[in-house]
Amino acid sequence: MIYLEHFGLREAPFTLTPDTTFYFNTRGHREALEVLQVALDGGEGFIKIIGEVGTGKTLLCRKLLDQLEAPYLTAYLPNPLLGPVEIYRAIAEELGLDVSSRATASMLLGSLNKQLLQLSAAGHRVVLVIDEVQAMAEKSLEALRLLSNLETEKYKLLQIVLFAQPELDERLRQDSLRQLRQRIVFSYCLPPLDDEGVRDYVAHRLLIAGHQGGALFSPAALTLLGRGSGGIPRLVNILCHKALMAAYGKGRRRIELKHLKMAIADTEDAARPERRWRLAAGTLVTLALAALAGFILKGTVG
Repeated sequence: MIYLEHFGLREAPFTLTPDTTFYFNTRGHREALEVLQVALDGGEGFIKIIGEVGTGKTLLCRKLLDQLEAPYLTAYLPNPLLGPVEIYRAIAEELGLDVSSRATASMLLGSLNKQLLQLSAAGHRVVLVIDEVQAMAEKSLEALRLLSNLETEKYKLLQIVLFAQPELDERLRQDSLRQLRQRIVFSYCLPPLDDEGVRDYVAHRLLIAGHQGGALFSPAALTLLGRGSGGIPRLVNILCHKALMAAYGKGRRRIELKHLKMAIADTEDAARPERRWRLAAGTLVTLALAALAGFILKGTVG
């Protein structure tokens, strides 16, 4: 990042990579983790976490995987575009099973049942975490439902946590998926950040990134950031990054209202409360390239 030294930052604070180092315990994430912990402790079969694009589902997913300790054992499926046999094979491999490449779905289910019984007898509780479930084919969702049949007379051998966009709820309303829908006992929908949450989120990421100076964003800029992003963390990151680029391109060390306006005008998914300050596409890129050229020229002359 060309602006790190300019703003006194050790690393980029607003990347889109779901890095748990930057995890901020928003109200929504905190409540979601509480729901997950209660549901897992209670031995529920299916738990569903819904969130709009950019609300931090994948980061929350990784946070859950990081914090689950003994007696829990976890299996993680980041790829939703798997067929039933591929799903069963991936879970088996996550649980340490060496399965034949020719194994059928029925054979894999049998192997999983045996392994889960052994793990349960040893005191382990197995949790399967799946991301982007809304993209799963219907036959794959049905394969997940069949996994919930792996149980003893008293408890489930496998608990399944589903992370998905709201489209999953629309799909679950279909009659063909009603059996899966009825097995989801706990669910939670991640809300966007409110204005205070946006301010705290930005301050937290800047602190983790090494900023130790005064307020880097003006109050007016933060207010507009909340409106422009709609409280969606991913959009907050995008707008903050672009605003930093804009300020750096102008040689400024503080993010003001005009820099956020430029960032919003340059971001297709951002809300634009005032159309009159929309800028031509590419403004920020031009500013950044100009600043970078000046930086290189300065270094060459020096």
